[in-house]
Amino acid sequence: MAPTDETGQVARHTSPLGATPPTGPPPADGGAEQGARMPRWLPRAMVLALALFGAFQLGLWAFHQLIGLLLNILIAFFLALAIEPAVSRMAARGMRRGLATFLVFFGLLIVAAGFFTLLGSMLAGQIIKMIEGFPEYLDSVINWINTTFHTELRRVDIQEGLLHSDWLRKYAQNSAAGVLDVSTQVLGGLFRLLTIALFSFYFAADGPRLRRGLCSVLPPARQAEVLRAWEIAVDKTGGYLYSRGLMALISGVAHYVLLEALGIPYAPVLAVWVGVVSQFIPTIGTYLAGALPMLIAFTVSPLYALWVLIFVVVYQQFENYVLQPKLTSKTVDIHPAVAFGSVIAGTALLGAVGALVAIPAVATLQAFLGAYVKRYDVTDDPRVHGHRGRGEGAGPLTRARRLWGRARYRQDGSRDASG
Repeated sequence: MAPTDETGQVARHTSPLGATPPTGPPPADGGAEQGARMPRWLPRAMVLALALFGAFQLGLWAFHQLIGLLLNILIAFFLALAIEPAVSRMAARGMRRGLATFLVFFGLLIVAAGFFTLLGSMLAGQIIKMIEGFPEYLDSVINWINTTFHTELRRVDIQEGLLHSDWLRKYAQNSAAGVLDVSTQVLGGLFRLLTIALFSFYFAADGPRLRRGLCSVLPPARQAEVLRAWEIAVDKTGGYLYSRGLMALISGVAHYVLLEALGIPYAPVLAVWVGVVSQFIPTIGTYLAGALPMLIAFTVSPLYALWVLIFVVVYQQFENYVLQPKLTSKTVDIHPAVAFGSVIAGTALLGAVGALVAIPAVATLQAFLGAYVKRYDVTDDPRVHGHRGRGEGAGPLTRARRLWGRARYRQDGSRDASG
């Protein structure tokens, strides 16, 4: 009978060295099931990973669907910051913010409506004049071609060829098919303007309530930082619009002088058009601003249109590389290179909207972060002020002078030794 311990289990025989002898092989079916069993955490981890991936895809899809609305809200926010000083002044005199905001928007609407009404009447008159004078222009061009190239072209033959050409028929068909697309784009643009105006009105009229709601979820220390950032954004946006208005004034005066010197009709209106459109419509504003004066100048003389084109191109280069960086650095208080780079980056990220809001956004961020950067007193070293110390990195003329002096000294020394 095998010996047992107090619990009734069979005692294990040990080897003389005290090692436990190997046990028998485990059961074939039970061991395989334990080795192939899936860990308990793995199904939950797979479900969590799939849920996170689905949430990411859903968020990405929602972002792409709402990116138009987000851009409209961004434009509306900066527009509300731009009119905030005027609304605050009117509200400080006892007027309700809603009424003050409405008056500011109503004034802007009247100015815009008057400007576009005057411009539309002028443009319509010039188009009618061009249509009426088109046969004369065509006759002059035909006479020049016949005289120069010794041809026998006639206006009647050219008109009949155009009327019976396949190109004109296809163009008319494409234009008729594109009327619906143009109407859809116009309605979409009007809806976008209405959306921006509505959000801007709410941001400006309920500015204090919006700030209180934002500060209510933050600790007191963070509340002061948020309010300070808000004030900086208002100041920088106002400075940016001031610089744009000043550049519009300079551009309008410069183009008015040119158009008046050439005798182009409606020179004051065209000058205002160039100043406003080139400064407040990013990316394509310059081309839209220069196209209309060229068109009006062409009705007077094709040579005048060429002069206008040359002036627009030259002035645009002067404005981009000289005038705009200087004014922006003074009104928005950022370096000209930073202003230029921010516009390029904003255009690459958000297109025309990014180009419009890039400078005030970067100026606000720079001013806000500048308060948290620890600064030290600059050492009084000539190299800090752009001057190099004596004996350190002397220029080529100084080095040549020293070498010449040493050569003469050696020559005089050799003469004295030989004498």
